[in-house]
Amino acid sequence: MSMSPLRTTAPAADSHPPRRLAQGAELTTVDGRRGTHFRIWAPTRSSVEILLEESSGGEQAVHRLEREPDGHWSSFVADAGAGARYRVRLDEDGQGFPDPASRSLPEGPHGPSEIVDPAAFAWTDSLWTGLPLHGQLLYELHVGTFSPEGTWQGAMAKLPLLQALGVTAVEVMPVAEFPGRFGWGYDGVAWFAPSHLYGTPDDFRRFVNEAHRLGLGVLLDVVYNHLGPDGNYLEQFSPRYLAEHTNEWGRGMNFDGADCGPVRRYVTDNAAYWIDEFHLDGLRLDATQALTDGSAEHIIAALGRAARTAAGGRRLLLIGENEPEDANLMRSTELGGLGLDGLWNDDLHHAMNVALTGRRQAYYGDYAGTASEWLAAVKHGFLFQGQRSVWQGKRRGHPARGLPSASFVTFLENHDQVANSLGSSRLWTQSNPACHRALTALLLLGPWTPMLFQGEEWSSTAPFHYFADHTAELARAVREGRATFMSQFPGCVRGSEPSLLPDPSSPDLPEASRLRWEERDLPAHAASLRLHTDLAALRRSDPTLGAHAATGVSIEVAALTATCGIIRYFVDGPIGSAGPRERLLIVNLGADLVLPTIAEPLLSPPGRTQYGCWRIVWSSEDPRYGGHGCAEPDSEEKGWRIPGAATVLLGPLPLV
Repeated sequence: MSMSPLRTTAPAADSHPPRRLAQGAELTTVDGRRGTHFRIWAPTRSSVEILLEESSGGEQAVHRLEREPDGHWSSFVADAGAGARYRVRLDEDGQGFPDPASRSLPEGPHGPSEIVDPAAFAWTDSLWTGLPLHGQLLYELHVGTFSPEGTWQGAMAKLPLLQALGVTAVEVMPVAEFPGRFGWGYDGVAWFAPSHLYGTPDDFRRFVNEAHRLGLGVLLDVVYNHLGPDGNYLEQFSPRYLAEHTNEWGRGMNFDGADCGPVRRYVTDNAAYWIDEFHLDGLRLDATQALTDGSAEHIIAALGRAARTAAGGRRLLLIGENEPEDANLMRSTELGGLGLDGLWNDDLHHAMNVALTGRRQAYYGDYAGTASEWLAAVKHGFLFQGQRSVWQGKRRGHPARGLPSASFVTFLENHDQVANSLGSSRLWTQSNPACHRALTALLLLGPWTPMLFQGEEWSSTAPFHYFADHTAELARAVREGRATFMSQFPGCVRGSEPSLLPDPSSPDLPEASRLRWEERDLPAHAASLRLHTDLAALRRSDPTLGAHAATGVSIEVAALTATCGIIRYFVDGPIGSAGPRERLLIVNLGADLVLPTIAEPLLSPPGRTQYGCWRIVWSSEDPRYGGHGCAEPDSEEKGWRIPGAATVLLGPLPLV
């Protein structure tokens, strides 16, 4: 896959070369001379200079940029090559700032920018065509804690294990440069520079290239709703970067105010940049509800259009997080939507969490954890589609009718929800093992797009704490803010004093959160890994489940009790042919059910001619997964015997 220009920006002077991005340092050739073209947006400044570090003696060469009519400053500097470091000085004052569009900040967000040649990397993924929406199994990971090394190289070494698990794409938590020695990445301040903590930009490219070689896609979590409080120098270049309004993280970006054009281009360029220069297969947009924009084209639609253009025909996945669950984000722009492919389904997570733990604190209070809830998610995606939320005291959600089931990204764990539990503990430690296996099966066999969180597949004992390394004053504010947020969960804090909450700035937290890969070989963890691997294989290979989102497969659901539900997969076709391919999924989180008969048509025998009987294809109570086994649930003589705390997949005999 060769690099193609994102699009070109023609500066004012005709002698200036075409550019890939509106801002930043780009290697190019002018009049036969190799060098770098710099372009900076600083409309209120009287002068802009590049302070280029010389290779010898640490001295700086000063290069004055030419002003363009629209507030950009630009110039070509000969002999400035890849690896050279520089700063941007404004109004001849001080030692300068990092470039707002730095492709690399090897010393962190306060250090000098580095010139990068994105075309130097030797890609070998020319046959890679991207990711379709259907059929994906996502895997969220944090580069800094995913491997012992906490680097791209360390993460790359683990990719074959994800391939063997059955994962189809990894979703990487934010990597845009952020301050400190560790962090989640949601306080990024240099959106074009992959964090130096994990390696070089080419290390990131190497990770993606290897993932593609193994048949894995790579999505990146990006944060456009705010910038971190430390290391954000955008306002030095123009106060117009930030909007007047604020959101829960601070001031948002100026997407629709005065001089918003370059700001919008800054964001759309960034979305396209990750897809083009790093060959990524999609983006996960953080907290889209905070992207306030009254423009004719919403910034989400604009950045999606730019990203898809940069993909150059590759299939791309754009997934959003949206707390209000506005399904319109997933509708096409032609139908008045914003064109995303999917959204995270917090509703189903909350319902399943309540079902497993019984706790209905804070935002879990709107859910009962009953079979009717998770069955409704099978049919409709989101559970709140305009009803009133008691917790929020207002209506929540929008109708999702007509959207494909695969649009709803579903999970039992993610970075936020693990960290928001007391002790940042994994869900399996808070629930009945058999019930946890049963809902894991529902997660991986349901019609949505499932997502696992790092280590979930082997029931990792590593917690996932919230951690962020900041200066003392900022660390105190973060600590207090964290305590305020967690106070919605009784027991986490007492008054204004933390009780069981660790200090987010402690270096012990990222280390405690690091995965312990040796656990995979221990018996109980190996059983969990076998469970997840077999479910992923079943989802991929079963002739009905593997095509449940495709034409010819329909799904019906019914709740038998408050804790037991059934999902039946029907297959269109000539009479008699559907029988062997029909599937019945029974999920029972309660006690064993022994019933002489059940007046529920979805439990009728398989096949259109009503012949044959159901037999177990797969069970979460298989002893190989740590279960206790279960008998066939259907008997002509003894009626239905449905095992408790189990998910069983049934198929007709003979199976094909």
